[in-house]
Amino acid sequence: MINPRCEVRAGFIPLVDCAPLVAACELGFAEAEGVKLTLSRETSWATVRDKLAVSHFDAAHILAPMPVAANLGLGPLPTPMVVPMALGTGANSIAVSTALWRSLSRHMQSNDFDATAAIDALANVVENRADRLPQLQLGIVHPHSAHHYELAYWLASRGIMPGRDVDLIVVPPSLMPAALASGHIDGFCAGEPWGTVAANDGAGVILTTNAHIWRNSPEKVLGVRAAWAEQNPDCVEALVRAVYRAAEWCDQSENQDELARLLTQDCYVAQSIELIRPCLARRLKAGDGTLHPIEGFLSFASNAATFPWTSQALWFYSQMVRWGQALPGEAAELVARKTYRPDIYRSALKPLGIAIPSANAKVEGTLQGPTPVGSTSGHLRLGPDTFFDNKVFDPDRLSAYIAGFSGRES
Repeated sequence: MINPRCEVRAGFIPLVDCAPLVAACELGFAEAEGVKLTLSRETSWATVRDKLAVSHFDAAHILAPMPVAANLGLGPLPTPMVVPMALGTGANSIAVSTALWRSLSRHMQSNDFDATAAIDALANVVENRADRLPQLQLGIVHPHSAHHYELAYWLASRGIMPGRDVDLIVVPPSLMPAALASGHIDGFCAGEPWGTVAANDGAGVILTTNAHIWRNSPEKVLGVRAAWAEQNPDCVEALVRAVYRAAEWCDQSENQDELARLLTQDCYVAQSIELIRPCLARRLKAGDGTLHPIEGFLSFASNAATFPWTSQALWFYSQMVRWGQALPGEAAELVARKTYRPDIYRSALKPLGIAIPSANAKVEGTLQGPTPVGSTSGHLRLGPDTFFDNKVFDPDRLSAYIAGFSGRES
């Protein structure tokens, strides 16, 4: 690159959904915006968080709730962050050990990842284990992760309370298959390709996905140190444009093979094309051994997948309150709301003339199918966003939503 306008150091975790950053770096999208983008592969989300905190990174592929948690002062080295864009939706799977699958399959009539059938079966197994066998150990990638909150939401819907009926333990994503194979955990929720890796190795079976628990749900975001963003606003906007253009490229089906080859490199996901391709094709191996298509399993840019909805930041905050990580209150709510920055997103992408949502928030869980919405230009449709239990989250009724919770994680 000749005379870049800015340099950005960004961390990422080896997951399929790091693809927009990889494509931005490898295919010239960053260079075209005058950004010298340097990526650093990390093993754990805690490491990504800590390197942001000590200014080793300027930005990162990061768990969608983590910047909210940081701004609320949760965890060690809490560093103020902003989220100028999301990095797509979906791409998480919940895998269980083959032993647990055998128990679950006795209570299930199909192998199509249905979240309701899966949680009903799991509730039966947990009840039958009570007082006879140790509690199930389920892996999550970080306490402040969409994985944790969606998994706990799903479990609690049938009265399976994390900390009381099952244990949730933190394991880095890439180590999940080995932890499952060794018997250290009975199941896990992690981003692809790690559910596929576990299934391919014979260590486990994919039970359901986050697309079945909350359709088109947020997963990773572009997290940026607030101080760096304030000092380098033009660089932040250039980075957003570069990553958005890369996300559009990643969404195009004709680019899947090239994208898969990029991700196979040791410096990125370091897994074979055969393990990465199913996620990109939105087809995962079910308990019957066949590949099943999953509508809306992974979106990089389509249906406004990169838009930082403040309602989604508030849903994550509501779950932090539910599980005893944060206290309720107007001040904390305002912190969560201001973490996601649709204003930066709109300013950065205005030159591209694309359709951008006019609203900053929406009532989550109400869209049953593709739905036209107001946009800054052109025509925009959002994909379905329903929760598996058909409940809705209205960000304007946050206090009532939180008051409706029946239990907390111990």
